[in-house]
Amino acid sequence: MILRLLENSLKKDLFKGKVIVIYGARQVGKTTLAEQILKTMDNNGRYLNCEILSVEQILKDAEPEKLRAFLGNYKLVVLDEAQNIPNIGKLLKVITDNIKDIQIIATGSSSFELANKTTEPMTGRVIHHTLYPLSALEIKADKDWLFVDASLERLLRFGAYPEIFLSNEEDAIKRLHELSSSYLFKDLFKYEGIKKSGLFKNLVLSLALQLGNEVTYNELAVKLGVNSLTIQKYVDLLEQSFVLFKLNSFSRNIRKELSKSFKIYFYDNGIRNALINNFNPISLRNDIGALWENYCISERIKSNSYAQRNVNCYFWRTYDQKEIDYVEESGGKITGYELKYSDKQKIKIPKVFSETYNAEIHKVDRSNYWKFFDLTI
Repeated sequence: MILRLLENSLKKDLFKGKVIVIYGARQVGKTTLAEQILKTMDNNGRYLNCEILSVEQILKDAEPEKLRAFLGNYKLVVLDEAQNIPNIGKLLKVITDNIKDIQIIATGSSSFELANKTTEPMTGRVIHHTLYPLSALEIKADKDWLFVDASLERLLRFGAYPEIFLSNEEDAIKRLHELSSSYLFKDLFKYEGIKKSGLFKNLVLSLALQLGNEVTYNELAVKLGVNSLTIQKYVDLLEQSFVLFKLNSFSRNIRKELSKSFKIYFYDNGIRNALINNFNPISLRNDIGALWENYCISERIKSNSYAQRNVNCYFWRTYDQKEIDYVEESGGKITGYELKYSDKQKIKIPKVFSETYNAEIHKVDRSNYWKFFDLTI
């Protein structure tokens, strides 16, 4: 059992008169995390799986007296997969306003489902958190940086979903295929806007194959034979379900900067590799640069999120091929990072970027990557 960094933040937010919502992809450990917090409540906590029909039927009736009778005298109630409850926003509002001695933790596998159902009714009544696959910092806290480094090839090949990270190689591959084939997208396939699952799967595969490359909605639309608005909608849904994320191009002052393209990365290398069915050792791969970029940027996003550090994230490139792999903007300061797997690979620092934006540029490679992940260093 690896302690999740989010646990302490969640505990600090308990019993403040607000619902705590934990977002995250399926199988990242939301249920396990919620159960860990329940264990600290002695016998004053209750777990409810909202995917069970009987639970759904009872909770969709949002009358305070009936809810009080069903929820009992527990101090903490976990509503797991809460997006399955019709009118979940109304239900949570009723509980918050009328049953003030109960703390609710609601988990959701798809942010667009839970957020759309809670945004308006729950204004000012919710504290949001996001749980990701295991982070390098969580593995380091459980072991040390030497263990993380020894596990690096495994992380690049199979990712860091908790169950998968703790499995042997054969079981990890099997589980990743199961996740990537349908289970991870279960909520998306239920969503009324997705009527062509074949198109959706082809888009995900195309994005996985173009990992770390610049793409545009128009380019993807032409390739898949649909309009660009459909592509944009599907990419947005994949982002909101914590499968992948976009980096937009950083463009402020220089006329030759790219402005319309973006890059796609996955929150987990294992899911990406399962989509393209390639778990080959690093020594046999020609995509190590993209895998390294994906791993480093996704880990940085986890670190920023758990540290509650609000930053804007980009990549930077000009039409004449000058580029920076990853750019952060925080507190008016701009910092660039070049991500190279080999510590022997030299980088070229574009003076036009550093001088125009008064920006520092750092190289992140095998020799120093933990400094990029650990914001306390």
